Amino acid sequence: MPAAERPPVGLFSAVVIVASLGYFVDIYDLILFSIVRVKSLTALGVTDVKTEGEFLLQVQMGGMLLGGILWGVLGDKRGRLSVLFGSILLYSLANLANAFVHTMGQYAWLRLIAGVGLAGELGAGITLVSESLPRERRGMGTMLVATVGVSGAMLAFWVGEQFGWRSAYGVGGALGLALLVLRVSVFESGMFRRTQESTAARGNFLALFTNGPRLKRYLRCLLIGVPLWFVVGILITFAPEFGRALGLTGPVEAGRAVFWCYFGLVFGDFASGGLSQLLRSRKRALQVFLVLCTAVVLAYLFAMRGASPESFYRMCFVMGLAVGFWALFVTVAAEQFGTNLRATVATTAPNFARGSVVALVPAYRWAEAHLGGSLSGAAVLGLVTLAVAFWAVSTLPESFGKDLDYVE
Repeated sequence: MPAAERPPVGLFSAVVIVASLGYFVDIYDLILFSIVRVKSLTALGVTDVKTEGEFLLQVQMGGMLLGGILWGVLGDKRGRLSVLFGSILLYSLANLANAFVHTMGQYAWLRLIAGVGLAGELGAGITLVSESLPRERRGMGTMLVATVGVSGAMLAFWVGEQFGWRSAYGVGGALGLALLVLRVSVFESGMFRRTQESTAARGNFLALFTNGPRLKRYLRCLLIGVPLWFVVGILITFAPEFGRALGLTGPVEAGRAVFWCYFGLVFGDFASGGLSQLLRSRKRALQVFLVLCTAVVLAYLFAMRGASPESFYRMCFVMGLAVGFWALFVTVAAEQFGTNLRATVATTAPNFARGSVVALVPAYRWAEAHLGGSLSGAAVLGLVTLAVAFWAVSTLPESFGKDLDYVE
């Protein structure tokens, strides 16, 4: 159907619902490894679970770095819908195959392939929703996408606990393949269609680096998302280690910490998106959440000594609430660039932020060894990432209500 003949897109239209469910499956599959890491590696006969687990996490995140570029460029060259179909097909098949691995080599290759596939979902979905909804409501649309999406982590935890790690991977793959059926009802963005008719170069990833002001804008967008992955990739993924360092009264399960953090993220993403609409400012909403996140990180590291595991899990929930600005971060990245580069930026920005775990893990290990232990090392690293993100937000142009129908 031609764009001019389509009815106005509403907040609960097919594009928003499908993008939300797609991100739900994306988060399910992305977080599942952190939840089943110990059980799956133990079942495969791995003795050094910590080292091999870190290696697989690095492999998965490395795949997301590669996939972010691949899907971002394709999203601007071939369309947002092509990425939504292609990425979910790739990571769904990879996760189905994960249910049948028997060696570390197989596991590593499949996490790499899954990482490449997982990289495309969020950026393409946020771009499509941002370009389809009226400018005054697009923040609410991306808020719904993130709020529904992050709850996929809770389903991953429940399925992993109830049915085992192999079944959890199988369920994730099956959910993704089932979602492909719903995507036939979604239309391509009208803004993208108009860009296809123009002479503007689309999906030129290198164009982000050949113009000074554009490069600075892009780098600032990337830096906003790093604190969230410091929290999820370090503080939550290694929750058992921090629990021991804090002298908790009992052991902490990584999967349960992930569950409570993402439960908090559901409310955090809803609150940050709602706050940006209320304040009519993306920047001020992000600044509020970065200040809140700083306070909660310090409380997690220094106010939980000798606490019970139950109190620690409650802190994980509060931590998730404080870093619940993920959708707002991706929305800002999409709003900062023209239609011919929007999918490239909206896809690479969150994946480079996720992929920052590749650098954050060795940085944390260095800080742990040289700055007085795991707690003080994590505090220094976390404060640096938060300060840099606050600076990045403060120096970006405000994008609330911005007309997105333009090219770079």
